[in-house]
Amino acid sequence: MRKLKITSESVTEGHPDKLCDQISDRILDAYLKEDPYALVAVECMISNHLLVIAGEVKSTAVISVEDVARKVLLEVGYRTSEIGIDGANCLIFKNIHEQSSDIHQGVVKRGARDDVGAGDQGMMYGFACTETEELMPLSISLAHKLAKQLEAVRKKGNMLYLLPDGKAQVAVEYDENFQPLRIDEVVVSTQHKAGVNLDVLRESVEKYVIHPVLEGHLRDENTRIYVNPIGRFVLGGPFADTGLTGRKIIVDTYGGVIPHGGGAFSGKDGTKVDRSGAYMARYVAKNIVAAGLATRCQVALSYVIGSREPSAVVIDTFGTEKMEVNLLHAIVRKVFDFSPKEIINTLDLRQPLFSQTSVYGHFKDDGDLPWERADKAELLSELAHLVHKGVMST
Repeated sequence: MRKLKITSESVTEGHPDKLCDQISDRILDAYLKEDPYALVAVECMISNHLLVIAGEVKSTAVISVEDVARKVLLEVGYRTSEIGIDGANCLIFKNIHEQSSDIHQGVVKRGARDDVGAGDQGMMYGFACTETEELMPLSISLAHKLAKQLEAVRKKGNMLYLLPDGKAQVAVEYDENFQPLRIDEVVVSTQHKAGVNLDVLRESVEKYVIHPVLEGHLRDENTRIYVNPIGRFVLGGPFADTGLTGRKIIVDTYGGVIPHGGGAFSGKDGTKVDRSGAYMARYVAKNIVAAGLATRCQVALSYVIGSREPSAVVIDTFGTEKMEVNLLHAIVRKVFDFSPKEIINTLDLRQPLFSQTSVYGHFKDDGDLPWERADKAELLSELAHLVHKGVMST
């Protein structure tokens, strides 16, 4: 039997790239709270004692992006430069200007705020599978849970020597039919205070982080566990590593299980189809799998800038489909509207809901995320049944 191995990683809230994602999405939500029609594309770069916030905004809201950014840094735990950055006193440069009029004419058709065209060209992918309850691949699901548990242990004070920066990685072995067989390898790296005994740290991370997450999963006697494999990890956060918005796009999505369209998500409003289109693709894929019409489903979309409709919608069920894929595609096009305007309306993307996506993945069941609902599964199932019976034509 041919075996496959897939490795996925996640990072904690204190990772420099994730700091930038959180700041970008918190700024986006601040604009949307005051102005639901705000057009926002804000990115950050953080390094040592410097934070740069730049981007394009067209909005009636007036937001102090510096205050938003400092609040994020302090909430995560960066209160002194010795552990990564002093959120209260670090240097912040801002370079935010209005959205290009050339782009704006393609996004807002004939001046009508609700008549929306695609804010950019590009391709987006969505995916769902039956490996986990949330219909996500097991490797990325476990990596997120490990990173989240590491963060929870730090914030609860179970291990007082933990600091904000950290990463988790999980390798899962599959059979040739993509059924998970076992967890092959787990890696957890965490920033810590100086002077901590590494043996104590490793033992505690296994006990309080790894064991609670892996309990009941496919860990066996041959599963390899690594905690801080290079040893000392005192210098972390922006002091040790430059962070950028949108650099953890594989962490944000499916852990490398399927392709990524290339566009980052954080800091962008719903008119940016590289974000909203990816959310819609996940919504469709999840409903197909939840309806029992496939056990693995990938939905690929592509858009031309300014267009009201996608240039392509492609569904791949990897041979797990319960009906002909061309019929499944026809049903999907009857149920779902892929125009940017309707994606925004269907997924409620004018609301300030993006901050919760900026850590531990954009596709998860632990928040109120509209694209994670399986509310079309019953309808898809009913239509598939009617097509199968010949009652309805596609």
